[in-house]
Amino acid sequence: MADKLIRNAKTWMVSVVFFFFLCFGHITMAGQDTLSSNGKLAKELEVEKLLKTLNKPAVKSIKSPDGDIFDCVHILNQPAFDDPKLKKHKIQMRPTFYPKGSNFSKSNPIAQLWHQSGNCPKGTIPIRRTTKDDILRADSIQQFVKKINQTIPDLSGSLYSTNGHEYAISDLRGDRYYGAQASINIWKPHVQQSNEFSLSQIWIVNRDDSNNVETIEAGWQIFPELYGDDNPRLFVYWTNDSYNRTGCYNLRCSGFVQVDNSIAVGASLQPFSVYGASQYVLSILIRKDPGSGNWWMLLGNSTFVGYWPASLFDRMSEGASNVQWGGEIINNRDHGQHTTTGMGSGNFPQEGFGKASFYRDISTVDRNNYLVSPNYLSTFATNSKCYDISPYAKSNDWGVYFFYGGPGRNQNCP
Repeated sequence: MADKLIRNAKTWMVSVVFFFFLCFGHITMAGQDTLSSNGKLAKELEVEKLLKTLNKPAVKSIKSPDGDIFDCVHILNQPAFDDPKLKKHKIQMRPTFYPKGSNFSKSNPIAQLWHQSGNCPKGTIPIRRTTKDDILRADSIQQFVKKINQTIPDLSGSLYSTNGHEYAISDLRGDRYYGAQASINIWKPHVQQSNEFSLSQIWIVNRDDSNNVETIEAGWQIFPELYGDDNPRLFVYWTNDSYNRTGCYNLRCSGFVQVDNSIAVGASLQPFSVYGASQYVLSILIRKDPGSGNWWMLLGNSTFVGYWPASLFDRMSEGASNVQWGGEIINNRDHGQHTTTGMGSGNFPQEGFGKASFYRDISTVDRNNYLVSPNYLSTFATNSKCYDISPYAKSNDWGVYFFYGGPGRNQNCP
């Protein structure tokens, strides 16, 4: 009888313990669900807050054939003026002086896909509408507008830190530079992963005595994580602290002030070059206005898109210390292999015109506001077996030019 009572007691205790753990587990899971739900809600609220900040009230909205929506925003309501430094900024509608010297060689007008659907009225500027999906594609909300593990190409040695970035560039230094220009061949290279990019751009760079870097950058890029597709797009960028806290792409933060109503930074460029067929270029001039100190961007020979205000920078008022032209990609080495993301056309420079990508019309602006062709350019390739660059050359039709690019992973670039 006593043994039976002991067995019943043990059974009862096991049942109680099991019931306790079952309830505790349920409570823990419920708590985790609550925390998860709260976390999702907090993120959604943060996303909505960012969208309200980025997307300004529109006078008119235009839907591009590629699915983008462009809001025609009053010129004084653009994101640049969210910066307290620019609250009292008096907008400059045109630069005070134009660089003396030759202009771009003959090129096609800048064409963007959204132009097929309409245009923005005078007094407004087109801004690509940011969507919830745009933000959620980024690794984090904080990294939404930033470059990924950005590094600065430095031909005095190797790169400060590659962080997966690879380059094929020409570099000019040894003087002070007040602007730069080039016609950049537009292509649509393959990009392997959404968080990799391929871009071709002009870097205007100033390094101070403490090695702090200020840059102004513009060109075309393919960046699926940022835009949601693999179209080549016009972009601008800047930083005044080596990409640590300042700077962003396009109009996604305070900085670049746009004045033109016909060009949208961040919009798809079309047409683009075809292998062995028609070739197209993006002609860009960036130059410091001697009157205001602002750094203006001109597309082609006549479109003044906008400017980076002088107040964004600490030392750029003294000009830039070097200028760079070329290509950049991100190599994430998926599964331990080099990426197949292409640079330029995705072909090596040795293939030449119509197959390899090129820069032409390369010049800088000197302290007397003259456009001058460089007499010498250094060249640098992070890994010439993956992406390479040709020595620069000069002709009457193209001015100073070079070819660059590559396919990424191949039998010599595992």
